[in-house]
Amino acid sequence: MLALDLDGTILSANLHLDPRDVEAVGRILRAGVTVVACTGRPFPGALPWARRIGLDSPIICYQGAQVRTPVGEMLLDHGIAHDLAMDVIRFARERDLHIQAYDNDMLLVERDRPEAHEYANHAGMPINVVGDLDVAMGPTTPKLVIVAKRELLEALLPEVRKRWQGRLNAATSMPTYLEFTTIESDKANALAFLCERLGIPQSQAVAVGDGRNDVSMIAWAGLGIAVEGALPEVIAAADRTIPGPGHGGIQQLADVLIN
Repeated sequence: MLALDLDGTILSANLHLDPRDVEAVGRILRAGVTVVACTGRPFPGALPWARRIGLDSPIICYQGAQVRTPVGEMLLDHGIAHDLAMDVIRFARERDLHIQAYDNDMLLVERDRPEAHEYANHAGMPINVVGDLDVAMGPTTPKLVIVAKRELLEALLPEVRKRWQGRLNAATSMPTYLEFTTIESDKANALAFLCERLGIPQSQAVAVGDGRNDVSMIAWAGLGIAVEGALPEVIAAADRTIPGPGHGGIQQLADVLIN
């Protein structure tokens, strides 16, 4: 099985999908390898790209909080409990940070801020402005996302990891996105769940990604691959590296897996 991160791995920052990379994924599929999209994107933001790449396997989405079939059937669902989510939301409110939650695949925000549009435009999802996340969110949310400048999030990450240690996972998925999931929700646990479900041993799992949110699955997989130029902690978790989107990395990956 190949667990394929989307943004920054096969999909460029400006949302370009190189046809040569898509063809390389096709080669991998034709060789009999199961390929799954493994992304922080919400399900509605992941599905169109999975289809464009030619994938029809379950999708690991919301940073591993959910595993869904392409028709939306829920195979795994680990949401952040309401009270714990509100603890993070209050933390963001006190610092005037944009934060968003989700309910039934809807993107929920309390204020119509530029950060919400930055995320929504990239994810391909509409914004739902609600009066109060405490009321609108429901019993759980798959994840929470703070959107802010890179420098701010880099300074904030150690603080939030210490504050919610043992209760939440916190990692940047892109330089301006800081994402929270339940402690059992990450890409590695979701990949392990899917491998067990499909009868694929860990030694035959391959994971490729470029962000902090990919470190767990890169380290867990039998073969972990990082994208060149990723953060040092991502590179350190990997067995090897490949070039980024549109620069031949997926084609190199196909050569490794097939040959």
